[in-house]
Amino acid sequence: MNAAVATSVFGAFMVATVALGLLAVRGRGNRGRDGLAEWSVGGRSLGTVFIWVLMAGEGYTSFSYLGAAGWGYNYGAPVLYVVAYMSCGYAVGYVVGPMLWAYARRHGLVGITDMVAHRFGRPWLGALVAVLATVFLLPYIQLQITGMGVVVSTISYGAISLNWAYFIAFAVTTGFVVVSGLRGSAWVSVLKDVLVIATLGFLAFYVPMHYFDGYGPFLDRLVTEKSEWLTFPGHGDSGLGQAWFITTSFLNSLTVVIFPTTVAGYLGAKNADVLRRNAMWLPAYNVLLFVPMLLGLAALFVVPGLVGAESNLALFKLVVDSLPAWAVGVIGVAAALSSIVPMAVFMLVIGTMWGRSVLSLVPRWQQRQKGAAQTVVVVAGVLALVLTYTAPNTLVRLSLISYEGMAQLLPMVLLGLMWRRLTLLGAMAGLVVGVGVVCGFVFTENDPVWGVNAGIVALGANLAVALAVTYVGPREHDDRPSHRVASAAATSVPAEPWGAAAPSPRTR
Repeated sequence: MNAAVATSVFGAFMVATVALGLLAVRGRGNRGRDGLAEWSVGGRSLGTVFIWVLMAGEGYTSFSYLGAAGWGYNYGAPVLYVVAYMSCGYAVGYVVGPMLWAYARRHGLVGITDMVAHRFGRPWLGALVAVLATVFLLPYIQLQITGMGVVVSTISYGAISLNWAYFIAFAVTTGFVVVSGLRGSAWVSVLKDVLVIATLGFLAFYVPMHYFDGYGPFLDRLVTEKSEWLTFPGHGDSGLGQAWFITTSFLNSLTVVIFPTTVAGYLGAKNADVLRRNAMWLPAYNVLLFVPMLLGLAALFVVPGLVGAESNLALFKLVVDSLPAWAVGVIGVAAALSSIVPMAVFMLVIGTMWGRSVLSLVPRWQQRQKGAAQTVVVVAGVLALVLTYTAPNTLVRLSLISYEGMAQLLPMVLLGLMWRRLTLLGAMAGLVVGVGVVCGFVFTENDPVWGVNAGIVALGANLAVALAVTYVGPREHDDRPSHRVASAAATSVPAEPWGAAAPSPRTR
């Protein structure tokens, strides 16, 4: 009976999710000269509320329900890096977001692959970045499929197997993102945020009262019995000390602003002021992240002894243990939508990068970029699903370098847009060195290295090589005016039509 009630609640909300995504694009079709802009960046017309919930949704994934509680359960204090880097990243985004928005708007671009191709005047460079970014993004799709699968299987009291739960996660997300694009994701984010705020707000009060008779007794017991979890480097020999916390927070706060999914949110805004207001309000959403972290610590006393992947279920074991089936279903829906929304944006971004920067290099696909992008969305989802079934450890290992690897695009994207002198050879040399150093450290299990995040070491090497090659290497001459090459704040320079092809520079 419990399984039937919980799965019925879950099923009803999944139907509503797909319907909401379809309703979001009713009557819109292809706007302007390029339907890809409407599908991939919402026609660049989303206001403050939709951008807020969309970008909050990208940051609040299944990790927030599963991983944050699991990290709190296993380590304690180091998990606070998530709150630190996201809050600092929003501050950086206050400056960077409008800059990227203005550059993309002015030149009719729809993603970072477009931006680097336009900046350096090399279409093949956009294709190369698209392939590299896909390698770093694909593990996130797999992780969201896995996270939602675990949630569905758990809230069904085991009635739905993990394999079927994985397929449900793939089918629901792919079904609505192919049709509704970024606008549909923004609409579904509204439903998700209502449920997330309601469920976590409830659990923040319910769990301490139900299991410990209030916050006072809970915190007293935590300080007395689990004090190791409250200081760095946390419980166990994790190596996640103060230096790791600072360097990881710093690196991630820079990386998050050029993450392809974040940039998709930026480019969906109707003007730069929307992004500035959004950057001021988004940190308020981070308050919610303290709840699963705290509940992970509470689970230490209620369900002790969880090891390995089981620790990620710390929060849901509390929920299933003490709440009625309908409430379990509602909380499960909130967690599932926290997988669906970011997974949809990851798939959409991969499709957009390939449709615009890779497949468009083939003449027969140049006029069908939206169709190409939608096809890639399905292919990426199927690939992640198949690897989830057959070789889950492959993508898990790739996920170890996802954020640190994406950080190596910082010089090419941000420095390239702000400093015209950076050469293509310098940017490429730095990228190769940075990615190589990251892979070397991570895959030899030397992360953290010397107590700091390996990605920051790689980024330092990346930047040093990029600057050195730029200064000592051959100069590149570009006849385009500065406003067509480097970025700036929003200006009165007229925007080109969406999808307009940017002229290539003459080099000699």
